[in-house]
Amino acid sequence: MSEYFFRKYPATPYIFKWLLISILVGVLVGSASAGFLISLDWVSNFRETHLWLIAFLPLGGFFVGLMYLHFGKDVEAGNNLLIEIIGQSKDSQSKSIIPFRMTPFIYLGTIVTHLLGGSAGREGTALQMAGGIVDQLTKPLRLTESDRKILLIAGVSAGFGSVFGTPLAGAIFGLEFFLVGRLRYNAIFPAFISGIIADMVTKLWQAKHTHYHIDFVPEINPFNLLYAIIGGIFFGICAATFSKVIHKVSYLFKSKISYPPLRPVIGGIIVALAVWTMGTTKYIGLGVPTIVESFENQLPAYDFALKMAFTILTLASGFKGGEVTPLFFIGATLGNALSYFIPLPMALLAGMGFVAVFAGATNTPLACTMMAIELFGAECGVYVAIACTVSYLISGHNSIYNKQVIGEVKHRRFDSQEGKMMGEII
Repeated sequence: MSEYFFRKYPATPYIFKWLLISILVGVLVGSASAGFLISLDWVSNFRETHLWLIAFLPLGGFFVGLMYLHFGKDVEAGNNLLIEIIGQSKDSQSKSIIPFRMTPFIYLGTIVTHLLGGSAGREGTALQMAGGIVDQLTKPLRLTESDRKILLIAGVSAGFGSVFGTPLAGAIFGLEFFLVGRLRYNAIFPAFISGIIADMVTKLWQAKHTHYHIDFVPEINPFNLLYAIIGGIFFGICAATFSKVIHKVSYLFKSKISYPPLRPVIGGIIVALAVWTMGTTKYIGLGVPTIVESFENQLPAYDFALKMAFTILTLASGFKGGEVTPLFFIGATLGNALSYFIPLPMALLAGMGFVAVFAGATNTPLACTMMAIELFGAECGVYVAIACTVSYLISGHNSIYNKQVIGEVKHRRFDSQEGKMMGEII
């Protein structure tokens, strides 16, 4: 009976296998994300009540630089290391298991950055923590190289989904971020199950997620669609600018300062002095209060530019953390500024910018559209889909991930059985 069942439904062993693995991934990564979110919330609040800590940002940068220089060179590539492993071809030599120290190193580096006043996010940390955890399962579970890539995609999906409270967007992001133009359909089931379980586990640990609200979405008509396209163009230009500048500034730090631990010292001095000169902590840390406010009140039109400058200086000089939450800040405040002349509701434009700048900077328009639907509701779906797609196109495949590969058609041939032209995607 069982033999007949498995012959009739050959995918069943695959489902059971990856269901068990995905549950394990979700529990491990969801618990790690919960601990990270809770501690990040604590250090952010502690910094805001002890602003003198910002003076120690250069010293903290030196400590993180030393840690990676002497003990973390093999994991310093971070998200790009994950992309390289998942995206490597079958003929490429298999990379060794990611050292587990990637997880505590990126966690500690990010906590130091936020405690002392750097401008960074949490997505990069969540993905690297997840990668460092789940890749340790490769050998005990005796996974093939193909299965290992699926495992890492599931880990990325779990990390992203649990840290933002968007499990469906997390799953799509895990499938979409490493190779533009190609999805690994054999990883869809593990990606979704891992993302959903990780989100559930994070919530069980009482980790908090921020809630956003778009109070009014206008009816869809040709004029409003045109306004959404115009907004998407601005968001795409902003995303491309961020990606290009952060790579150029990072190269500048590396070319001018040969000793790595000194780079974040210089960056930390500039950021700390800027905070002291401006007399505000609005543009450091995650910036979540300003993101929330961008949905509710008109903000200064320059907020997005200042956050971009603070984030680029922080991350390009060598501090650890993610780019995505700052990109949310940049996009939401840019959308808020666009409401001065684009006749769409301010909250809607803030929500569109929130995900569209991220979409353009990471080449993940599908994940970002789903994220908006999960965060803001399905009513805004058409507007955010247009904004994310246009931003992705305008950004011209510029990306914050320099190892991201653009999939393209290698050659086309006529398939007599299919009766049509077929393309091989690489």
